[in-house]
Amino acid sequence: MSFESLQSRLRYRFDDVRLLRQALTHRSYGQPNNERLEFLGDSVVNHVVAVALFERFPVLREGDLSRLRANLVCQGSLHEIALELCLGDCLALGEGELKSGGAERPSILFDALEALIAAVYLDGGFAAAKTMVDGLFATRLEALNPDKSLKDPKTRLQEWLQARRRALPRYTLVDTRGEAHAQEFEVECVVDKATKTRGTGTSRRAAEQASAAEAMDRLEHNAR
Repeated sequence: MSFESLQSRLRYRFDDVRLLRQALTHRSYGQPNNERLEFLGDSVVNHVVAVALFERFPVLREGDLSRLRANLVCQGSLHEIALELCLGDCLALGEGELKSGGAERPSILFDALEALIAAVYLDGGFAAAKTMVDGLFATRLEALNPDKSLKDPKTRLQEWLQARRRALPRYTLVDTRGEAHAQEFEVECVVDKATKTRGTGTSRRAAEQASAAEAMDRLEHNAR
């Protein structure tokens, strides 16, 4: 996918296309890359989502708002948004990352999304970045149910299964990738023979939560 197509998807056109190129350049490709932009983008996303939650749920307390934000601004949702934007098709990756499937790796994709948001902020200011983040998270905010979202996925899955007197899930670490300072974990969640899901994260716990969330979505969908 070309930069032109991506900008159409984003509904934003860069004045300085060099910022867009840098946001989509992984460190394995060379300099300038998107590592510093990731740092800035993470802060912008958290700020914009915090404002949206603050306005949408006026009676929720601080701790509940923090948990909702953590559920929204997580690797899973950022990875999904990156996939929706087809960011993997635009990434500049080193030869090794290309061969190992880096364009599909969740950690690389959600880092690129954060970098992209930072690039919009630097190119067009906070208002432009806020408009984009609000748009990217709009459907997820609409679907947000505090009664469910305030519980982490593993807790929700366990309670759902217990209420139906079904066996509890088993979590197995199936893979660990990356260097020591930037590892990515992959965990399989097995509920029964028909429900096996996998999740990835920057810690084993995060990967377990991601796999539990996927299992919960599948079970709820099948129960409808």
